[in-house]
Amino acid sequence: MLTFGAVAEGRALRGALEAWLATHGIKLVPHGCAEDLPGSYWGAPEAGIESDQLHVRDDTPLHSLLHEACHLVCARAAGRPDFARDAGSDEREEDAVCLLQLMVADRLPHVGWRRLAVDMDAWGYRFMVGSTAAWFGRDSVAARDWLVSKGLHPVGLH
Repeated sequence: MLTFGAVAEGRALRGALEAWLATHGIKLVPHGCAEDLPGSYWGAPEAGIESDQLHVRDDTPLHSLLHEACHLVCARAAGRPDFARDAGSDEREEDAVCLLQLMVADRLPHVGWRRLAVDMDAWGYRFMVGSTAAWFGRDSVAARDWLVSKGLHPVGLH
């Protein structure tokens, strides 16, 4: 599973990730591997969210980092600017978050949506059509529509 620590070592990948986060006003807050992560819904090493901060450790899975970052982006688009730990989303928004994290992964050097989909499946994401890749390719239309309705235009989707 690809982790933030692996991303941090790759200069181009970390730069692309930080640039994307910055465009959404999200502050990446790295923590030491022995530290708890503020705002983590599942507990460390899973990423945590508080207001505009995304808390991670080197062992935080990239899919978790992207998922929580996308919760911040989608919540703001839905009109919920500040929250901690739980984004309070419904099923449609949760699907939109999953789609957005795959879209972002596809724009990150050396990651891609297929790689992230494998990590999501390994972690335990479940979709009615089976795998994350199957959902992305065949059943994510409602999630795409949600993103568009909130002004988050899915450009370059597969």
